[in-house]
Amino acid sequence: MSNLAIIPARGGSKRIPKKNIKLFLGKPIIAYSIEAAINSGLFDEVMVSTDNSEIAEIAKLYGATVPFMRSDENSDDFATTIDVIEEVLSEYSNLDKEFNNTCCIYPTAPFIDDQKLVKAYKHLIDNDFDCVFPVLKYGFPIQRSLRKDEKNGEVLMFYPENLNARSQDLEPAFHDSGQFYFFNTKVILKEKRLWTNNTGAIEISELEGQDIDNEVDWKLAEIKYKIINEKKNSF
Repeated sequence: MSNLAIIPARGGSKRIPKKNIKLFLGKPIIAYSIEAAINSGLFDEVMVSTDNSEIAEIAKLYGATVPFMRSDENSDDFATTIDVIEEVLSEYSNLDKEFNNTCCIYPTAPFIDDQKLVKAYKHLIDNDFDCVFPVLKYGFPIQRSLRKDEKNGEVLMFYPENLNARSQDLEPAFHDSGQFYFFNTKVILKEKRLWTNNTGAIEISELEGQDIDNEVDWKLAEIKYKIINEKKNSF
């Protein structure tokens, strides 16, 4: 069974300049994704899809391949993850290379490690899912979430029937951690979406996830990463 890792990393980041290769605790942040994929031993190839020559060179330095550059069409702000995946797999098909399973790993997800990838892959195969990805539990029950009236600022409940419900009695809810998607290549290409009606998940802790959209997020991610590694080294 053949597996491909795709790390999509275009060069046009605006909120954090050169985000995909910015140093994260002394190392380009994309290196963490590349190394996790390589160390997992799951992939026949770990490739980076990019339109930027600097990103391409750094990706190669850390062990990834860049067999072709991303098209201009899929390098703007409107290109979706599925667009990039389809382009990459089409290019490989032109090279007579096909893969049973593919993992799209985001380049700014330093909390990914080889063990999470192996766990997700096992979950995918053992349960015959179309796709598996890591999720985080919401810190507070969404059934007691609030909204504000735009006219007068009044606070209202989305689900007022849960006003007096105890938090521990409400069903836990989760959200996508935005780190990676491991999927059956043929199914996802057919469905043209990563979440199908046959999708599974692995749960990670709040400490193992952090959206990185601005400089404050970046600093928080570095702090979390340090805490995780301090814990590992203490055992």
